[in-house]
Amino acid sequence: MLIDFGKLNGNDTVDTTLDPREIFDVLPEKHDKYEEYLRGVQTEVISKWFNNNRDKKDVIIKMNTGSGKTVVGLLILKSCLNEKKGPAIYVVPDPYLVKQVIEEANNLGIDVTDNPHNLSFKKGESILVINIYRLMNGRSVFGVESTKINIGSIIIDDAHACLDIAESQFSIDIPKSVDAYSKLFNLFKESLKQQSEVGVIELESGDPNANRLVPFWSWINKKSEVIEILHSYKDREDEDLKSLVFGWPLLKNNIEFCNCVFGSDSVEISPKFLPIHNLPSFNNAERRIFMSATIADDSVLVSHFNIKPDSIKEAITPDSSNDIGERMILIPQELNPDIKDDDLKNFYKQLSTAYNVVIIVPSNYRAKYWGDVADKILWASNLYEGVNELKTRHVGLVVVVNKYDGIDLPKTACSVLVIDGMPDVRRKIDKIEQGVLQGSEVLLTSTIQRIEQGMGRGIRSKDDHCVVFLMGRTMIEHLYVKGAISKFTSATKAQLDLSSELSKQLRGKDLDNLKEVINYSLQRNKDWIKTSKGALVKVKYNSKVSFDEKVILERTAFNSALIKNYPHATSLLLEAINKENNNILKGYLKQKVSEYIHFYDAVEAQQTLMSAVKDNSQVIHPIEGIQYNKLLPDDVSQAQGLLSYIQYNFNDPNKYILNVNKLLEQLVFKPDTANVYEQAMMELAFHLGFKGQRPEKQFNKGPDNLWAVGNTKYFVIECKNGAVNESISKHYCNQLNGSINWFKERYDEWNTGVPIMVHKSNEFEYAASPDRNIRIINEDMLNLLKKSLESFSKGVADNFNNVNRVEELLNIYNFKANKFIESYTIEYKQK
Repeated sequence: MLIDFGKLNGNDTVDTTLDPREIFDVLPEKHDKYEEYLRGVQTEVISKWFNNNRDKKDVIIKMNTGSGKTVVGLLILKSCLNEKKGPAIYVVPDPYLVKQVIEEANNLGIDVTDNPHNLSFKKGESILVINIYRLMNGRSVFGVESTKINIGSIIIDDAHACLDIAESQFSIDIPKSVDAYSKLFNLFKESLKQQSEVGVIELESGDPNANRLVPFWSWINKKSEVIEILHSYKDREDEDLKSLVFGWPLLKNNIEFCNCVFGSDSVEISPKFLPIHNLPSFNNAERRIFMSATIADDSVLVSHFNIKPDSIKEAITPDSSNDIGERMILIPQELNPDIKDDDLKNFYKQLSTAYNVVIIVPSNYRAKYWGDVADKILWASNLYEGVNELKTRHVGLVVVVNKYDGIDLPKTACSVLVIDGMPDVRRKIDKIEQGVLQGSEVLLTSTIQRIEQGMGRGIRSKDDHCVVFLMGRTMIEHLYVKGAISKFTSATKAQLDLSSELSKQLRGKDLDNLKEVINYSLQRNKDWIKTSKGALVKVKYNSKVSFDEKVILERTAFNSALIKNYPHATSLLLEAINKENNNILKGYLKQKVSEYIHFYDAVEAQQTLMSAVKDNSQVIHPIEGIQYNKLLPDDVSQAQGLLSYIQYNFNDPNKYILNVNKLLEQLVFKPDTANVYEQAMMELAFHLGFKGQRPEKQFNKGPDNLWAVGNTKYFVIECKNGAVNESISKHYCNQLNGSINWFKERYDEWNTGVPIMVHKSNEFEYAASPDRNIRIINEDMLNLLKKSLESFSKGVADNFNNVNRVEELLNIYNFKANKFIESYTIEYKQK
């Protein structure tokens, strides 16, 4: 029939019904895959939204991965359209998910489009499905600074993944190949040099590990010059300037509130908080619904989207948390620290002959490790095709690069899932903060969120199942030594607890013994299935929203600064500082408050910054610099110093071993890991009973590492673990020679400094002029050192309170100062 007379009479209940549950019932063209009724968890969430929350501007919905939240989101937006609260938009992180949502909508029979110019969308008759890129950019069709397309109701699905993308959209990244880079660099070269002369040399020489933050006073004072430079490039259509073209309109009026970080490859300009007010259609939307899996920390919604925390008392959740699929979660290297990465690689490859095994890795560099056993490696460019292939057939071992969210791998598409290592940070400012906040819970929380998102890829419904492995010594150290395991959601913790109980019988055993346990899940053992489901029966969602008061104060201070009320911004951050007990965080907050103080009292800003350095030596240093504090050895034996260190920092021998394993993983020759490596080298000093310091990082001058090894003797260490050249360059040589001179200036003639270069090669290039006393830790020496450390630490763990035995172990493994040089360093050669 060409004409639907029901619509003419106004009786089309699909377009007039308001309750989403009833809309589902009357949808005339639903696919056969849908049951007659919505799932219980879907009904619970929809009821709570419709009956109690639908008139609120901001709402948070939390549903476990695979519990059907896409259907919930589409039905809610359809209800909004029927209530004349359109236009309505469903936003997801990437184009791949756009296809998934559209497919779901088509199966439901709900009218959607992916074209924001579609008249049906603008009239409020169909739902627009787009990725976050199209909503948040400097040329957004929805308008920047002024509204072009109104938004009535909007859902941000996978909200935490969208937040990461929004950060990049509000950033400008200009490659070094573009002359705008050199113009900006020349503008700030002197202030960067004041922070670190070596840092400027590293930037100019192309060191891939070099990232340097422009001091805030220099950035603010030269705002006009920055604007002039960036404005002259804003209309270029070059691919290299794409982020400037799309980012400039979002930042141009708030440049003074941005961070600027120079790397040797590009310069990155990003806001301290997202000026989301520059996208008024989103900012002023009548209904904004943020959907996500059950993530514990909601503060990012305040920091990024500027939601008002007082308006959301609790999230909408199902009544029970048993809507999650079955996961057996195992951590082999915690059960047996002797298990190596290569052992796991072979183990997973064996499993992949019968099952699809998916490995999520943090970087291209790590993907190379799996290259010899991978049947496929998936990047953004081939992700859609690769996931579809996994869904349709047995592929084998598939590596997915840096994709912790937004992919569905149901049933046999992913029987075994491996999270390999800690997720990497990508933005330059994040790398700077990683150094400043070393070991802080702030970074740990966001990292655990990404890991948990990744762990959900293999279960897409309540009836799905998957074996999940967590891999990597650094990850395990964070989970068990730093307590990050407590940051998982209640359902994940319940599954971890069950798996832990199950695998206790395997502690200390090899991987062959693990096969029997994972077969309980893979081969659908009835007792395991019953026990697994039982573990979740009593687990409840935590509907309370979690907003960090410090984040709220920081965001409110930023909003005050935007309207030039700098004293108020200052008072809010001072409130946060007074409540903070952690000196690392307190120092960083003092740096932030100094930035606001500078707008009205530059002298006081520098004085506040001087105080910040006392709390956290890795923040920006004041113009006058800071006084160097000499590294003095303890007045105890090396063995006693070691035992005092580990007894103070670790509760038990097992946690000590896990921490050593983390160091073993971090002490590698790998590009773009300088900060992590240098920190690990400093920690290694304490693990050997010495004392360590990072002068260049802490005081902006001196070597990467300084070890006090007793008897007025020191190791002066330059770390070039990211170097790729076959010989040691003149530049690196000069750096170490400069550090030798630095040591002689600050320590009297009674002290001896042994210069050490960490580099793959032990051969200086012809033009270099190395000091005759230089020793080299090359790859062979580093591997030998790590092997000895691994065995040594086991001996120490067995003798936690036996100073004499630890003294013997130090001698056996040549960790006394003189023996260390003989055993783990070699002489250099010169071309």
